[in-house]
Amino acid sequence: MSSKSSDSPVDIDQIRELIDLLIEKEVNEFAIERDGVKVKIRRGPAEVSVTGATPPPAVAGSPASTLDVAGSVSDAAGVAEDPYADCFIVTSPMVGTFYRAPEPGADVFVEVGAPVDEGQTLCIIEAMKLMNDIVAEVGGEVAAILANNGEPVEFGQRLFAVRPRA
Repeated sequence: MSSKSSDSPVDIDQIRELIDLLIEKEVNEFAIERDGVKVKIRRGPAEVSVTGATPPPAVAGSPASTLDVAGSVSDAAGVAEDPYADCFIVTSPMVGTFYRAPEPGADVFVEVGAPVDEGQTLCIIEAMKLMNDIVAEVGGEVAAILANNGEPVEFGQRLFAVRPRA
C-alpha cells in the first residue's frame, strides 16, 4: 500500500526509503526537484520540506500538516516556530525503549543544562534486548530532553536538543 494519494505527486513511502538510504550512506543533506515538487532532507536539525502546486498529503491525525522527519508537525500555512532551531537535534536511529540511565537506580547520563562532549553517551535505547548507546554528535549544552524515560521511541523521533558550542 502506498501513501501517495491519486491527486498528489508525493509518495511518502518513497521519501521514507530515501531517508533510510541517506542515513545508511551517512549523507547529511539532499535535495531533489521533480515535476514541480521539491524535497529537501537534512540531518541534524532534521527537516523535510515539500513544496509544489499540489499540497502534500496530510499526516494521519492532522488534517493540514506536512511531514517533518524529526517527528514534529508544522501547519500548512508555514513552519511553526521551533524553540530548538539553534540546536542540533539528536534523533533515534531505531525503534526501542528510551532509558536515561545505564541501569535502574543509577544516575542519568545527562540533565538539561549539562555540558556534553562529542561522543559522550546521552541515553540508551533498548531494541530486541540489546542496549544501544546514543551519543552526542556535537559538543555543547543539553537544551532539552525530548523523550520520556522507559517509554518507547520511534525511528527518527527527537530525543535531545543540544545547543552547540560557539
